[in-house]
Amino acid sequence: MNRKTLIGYGLAVILAVALDQWIKYAVETGMAMHERIEIVPFFSLFRTHNTGIAFSLLSDFGSVGLVVLTAAVTAFVLYLAGQTTPHQRWARIGFALIIGGAIGNLIDRVFLGYVVDYLLFHLPNWSFAVFNLADAFITVGAFLVIIEELIAWRKSRRAEAKD
Repeated sequence: MNRKTLIGYGLAVILAVALDQWIKYAVETGMAMHERIEIVPFFSLFRTHNTGIAFSLLSDFGSVGLVVLTAAVTAFVLYLAGQTTPHQRWARIGFALIIGGAIGNLIDRVFLGYVVDYLLFHLPNWSFAVFNLADAFITVGAFLVIIEELIAWRKSRRAEAKD
């Protein structure tokens, strides 16, 4: 990856982390624990803390264990991002979002011992897990990487069919 490209993706990671941390700070300082602020009928802000990973899994793993796990996964994603080719723009953007989200949640784990969650999609009798912007970055980033891989796979299948 050339220097200009690396700087661009690095700035995307920094922007993702900064936005995530800024919103988490606003939630932590501006909302009471478990306070719910209805934005629209199916979406609310709801302040809570997650001591595990997605859907509170591995909460018994401990803060230090989750910091190590998150750092290892982030390092692996950095490695995968470094293996992309210049034409894999969607995957590179996806990896930048994944890394930014992972770092945002890692900062929470290291300094707070938990991750600040605050986004809640819900219906009157159902609600989705509470999550944060970093989680959304990770999810969207993973989706972009998968889409890029599916497109590449489909192109290779078409090329094989022509031969």
